[in-house]
Amino acid sequence: MPFRAYHTRNKTGGPAFVHNDFGVSIIVLNPSPWAVQLIDVVREYASGGQMVRAIDGIRLEIPAGQFVAVMGRSGSGKSTLLSLLAGIDTPSSGQILIGGEALHRLSDEALTRLRRDKIGMVYQFFNLLSTLSVRENVMLPALLAGVTETEIGPVADALLEEVRMAHRRDARPHTLSGGEMQRVALARALVRSPELVLADEPTGNLDSKTADQVVGMLRDLGRARRATVVLVTHNPEAAAVADRTVELSDGRIVQDVSR
Repeated sequence: MPFRAYHTRNKTGGPAFVHNDFGVSIIVLNPSPWAVQLIDVVREYASGGQMVRAIDGIRLEIPAGQFVAVMGRSGSGKSTLLSLLAGIDTPSSGQILIGGEALHRLSDEALTRLRRDKIGMVYQFFNLLSTLSVRENVMLPALLAGVTETEIGPVADALLEEVRMAHRRDARPHTLSGGEMQRVALARALVRSPELVLADEPTGNLDSKTADQVVGMLRDLGRARRATVVLVTHNPEAAAVADRTVELSDGRIVQDVSR
């Protein structure tokens, strides 16, 4: 008898079942339509003998490929949210899923692999290594993951072309302007083709013209790679480039606007 399979889909994004003519049911995980899910997430810290809620019961779903800006005053919970999404911090309660994977269920080793392979980070202060050239800084995440320079070199070179830094590939970071360093940092974040890019105030140390250029590159490069981008910013002009703006206040979402 030929093998035939009949799928029963789960519309909630949970497991599906494959039934065959031999009466065997196999669980198949449906790919999640969400790049990011936060389900009733709370993050509390002890401060001055009392508990402070930096994140207060957030529910948020971000579809794959969306560019989301997160805004709010200092102390609103933006940086805490980004640390939670990166798996650097853990929630006091609630669940965080990245690409359908629940972070709290991952071992330390699996969480490290997820951050290495699926998440790219862009920082306000660039975090380039001063002893490495521009090209070496871009290649570094891949080299640390065991990819050879022969394999990743052409990828790094192509990214440097895209961020208009190919002519400075052999330069050291201290010879670059702030805008140039952030473009290198952007190329580094994308060198592993991550599914999720987290950008923490990437325009905070840049003038307005350079900031617009960097955010435009972040948007265009993310879209070209179908990456999901979460941008934390105080800059309303930067947020206006995003597909969606989420505003936080006292650890809660007070506004969620899609364009």
